[in-house]
Amino acid sequence: MCTLRSYPLLPRRHPVSSQDMDGTTTTAARAPVRAPGLRVIRGEGQRRQEPLASRDAVARVLMEAGADMLLKRISTARAAEIERMVDRVLDLFDRVDAAPVLMPVLKRHLDELEALMRETREVRAARR
Repeated sequence: MCTLRSYPLLPRRHPVSSQDMDGTTTTAARAPVRAPGLRVIRGEGQRRQEPLASRDAVARVLMEAGADMLLKRISTARAAEIERMVDRVLDLFDRVDAAPVLMPVLKRHLDELEALMRETREVRAARR
């Protein structure tokens, strides 16, 4: 339950009249306009795990590991291992751009990184 009112309602405007092509006049009140601000995203409290298929997804893994390490959810050794694997995968992404024959090697490293992150998330969940 959110106690913040994300979008304050602006006052209603006067009713608006419009005329159809056949001359019929219609009056309708405008819907309230919401001011920009915060909004609640319904996610059921669970983060959906995305597959590691892009550089951005791999970079998010590194940020997740850094945050977990700072919050002492994972050890510095595990965070260092994740960082090492992320560096290797990002390097492979660059090399695959130049030599697409390395794609199977990249896929294998992505699978290894996903397995490590799955294990890390399980360990993290067990500590809670």
